[in-house]
Amino acid sequence: MSSQLNVQDNNAVRLISWTRPEALNAMSIDMWHGTRDALDSVDADGIRCVVFTGSGRAFTVGQDLSEFADPRHGEPDGGFRGLMRAISEVPVPMIAAVNGMAVGFGFTLLPWCEVTLLSPDARFKAPFVGLGVTTEAAASISLATVMGTQAATWHLLTGEWLSAEDALAHGLATRIVPAEKLLTTALAIAENLAAQPPNALRSTTRLMREGRRTGWAGALEKEYEEMARLAGAEENIAAISSFFERG
Repeated sequence: MSSQLNVQDNNAVRLISWTRPEALNAMSIDMWHGTRDALDSVDADGIRCVVFTGSGRAFTVGQDLSEFADPRHGEPDGGFRGLMRAISEVPVPMIAAVNGMAVGFGFTLLPWCEVTLLSPDARFKAPFVGLGVTTEAAASISLATVMGTQAATWHLLTGEWLSAEDALAHGLATRIVPAEKLLTTALAIAENLAAQPPNALRSTTRLMREGRRTGWAGALEKEYEEMARLAGAEENIAAISSFFERG
């Protein structure tokens, strides 16, 4: 397991913590693959609920742009694609405990989760258009499904920050929890879910996902196609160069 990722199991709950605070938990290839593997092994390890969280000031700020061109992202089950495949297949409920900044994947992951808890410090940003690329994780339709078309369109096209309070008001989260109680509350909810009759829990989770995620798989494929066309093009290169110059 990478030092940038910590996986802990207790009472049939798997806690996946992104532990790269100095980089605001930007997702390295090891983090994409480690998270993928932690989801793929839930059945074998008797896990009944998964919790995601971050360390430090951020939940995750999404793809590490310095690894954007890593060829492992192009492998059939590598990088972001591999994790999204695992997220779409994991058979147990997922909980997000958003402790701070959530940019890119930190934002687009949330519609896939059954429960989302926010620290008051949580804030969200979809930077894709500004980086010269397009949406990911089926956000082109998943965010509209959860937040409503107008709110999702505004944040996807403008890249403006979304506060914890507005995220809750838009239906992106379940509740806001004091920062010092965020993880303990998430784990308590996860343990409660894990204690439910397992067949009923999985069946109900599957049925609710099917109703909400209709069309998301198709959106994912279309986004992959558009991302392949836009990534590395003139606009994208200029935007990433500007990003590193500002840094």
